[in-house]
Amino acid sequence: MSDLFSPIEPPEMASARPLADRLRPRTLAEVTGQEHLTGPDGALTRMIASGSLGSMIFWGPPGTGKTTVARLLSGEAGLAFEQISAIFSGVADLKKVFDSARARRMSARQTLLFVDEIHRFNRAQQDSFLPVMEDGTVILVGATTENPSFELNAALLSRARVLTFKPHDEASLEELLQRAEKTEGKSLPLDAEARASLILMADGDGRAVLTLAEEVWRAARRDEIFDAAALRDIVQRRAPVYDKSQDGHYNLISALHKSVRGSDPDAALYYLCRMLDAGEDPLYLGRRLVRMAVEDIGLADPQALVICNAAKDAYDYLGSPEGELALAEACVYLATAPKSNAVYTAYKTAMRAAKENGSLLPPKHILNAPTKLMKGEGYGEGYRYDHDEPDAFSGQDYFPEKMGRKTFYDPPERGFERELRKRLEWWAKLRRERNS
Repeated sequence: MSDLFSPIEPPEMASARPLADRLRPRTLAEVTGQEHLTGPDGALTRMIASGSLGSMIFWGPPGTGKTTVARLLSGEAGLAFEQISAIFSGVADLKKVFDSARARRMSARQTLLFVDEIHRFNRAQQDSFLPVMEDGTVILVGATTENPSFELNAALLSRARVLTFKPHDEASLEELLQRAEKTEGKSLPLDAEARASLILMADGDGRAVLTLAEEVWRAARRDEIFDAAALRDIVQRRAPVYDKSQDGHYNLISALHKSVRGSDPDAALYYLCRMLDAGEDPLYLGRRLVRMAVEDIGLADPQALVICNAAKDAYDYLGSPEGELALAEACVYLATAPKSNAVYTAYKTAMRAAKENGSLLPPKHILNAPTKLMKGEGYGEGYRYDHDEPDAFSGQDYFPEKMGRKTFYDPPERGFERELRKRLEWWAKLRRERNS
């Protein structure tokens, strides 16, 4: 099989190709940033050595080498390589690929089918891969930037191994820049701070760091060296990797929520700003802060809900950018407030009890009796009006008779709930005395 990455165009045309394309690795050993897969003891290296490849799902962010590694696998395993994109392909395209793979199989040659953006295929299209995976017609390698657990059929996942591609760290991005400088025969015209800034702008994306480097070389005049500020002006800063409907969104909102719950206002502010900077709807964040107030602070600090609702209203009134400060204030308040999930836990337990016990009638003494018939049935009989009782507390039982008394709410000794606990303990003591 010919080298997949050998240039077939004239040298002058090859040099016109994007730098990221010209620097594609030619062997698995040259792949950087994915040593857990392609290093000497990596999962893919071991598969190649064993002479047996199975179907796989490559999961990771853009620019981490998923397509390149799939091509290299086919070359090193001596497999025919077919590539399709779920964005541009349909059932007819899949059928052609499957037919070609069957024809090769008749001549004892297997096909590695690489499917880019495989999560974009619908469930029925994903099911079409199952027969050709099972009978060995193709070795499927699907690439996705989204969590396979959510986006791919369970049947497909059960037949394929998921391999995670990691974002490039600073060291591997620096290695890519050094390779680029060696290929171009010149250093990047950046001072140390600007070089570090360029690596941060790439946000773990190997393709992006090489594209940014190419932009820098195009912009530089003779003997010009850019500092960090000039670099930002030239490349206009690459936007953070963040899809408001996919994994990036859920990862960051989870990080924000857990930072608030963990009483770390600095981390909470950081994730709030990350999401705002990436273009998240501020009112969505306002709603999430309200949720945190009722789930994680609750009655330990009843003002938390008031402040979060006020922050949401303030943003709605002021708009951007002034309104974001109100969200930041609410975020810091929540992170520094005493924490309690006692109401949240009580609600879930009470809801479970409501579902399990069916339509039990409340005790008759707390039922209204607007008609003679209902009075005759004993509705309202024996009810004691709490305001007329000592300490404004009758101690009567309000649960259905068949259910018995339950305890759902158990406030901790924190914040305002310390006071609520004292009240509940006092009422429990009175209840015992008056019902003994």
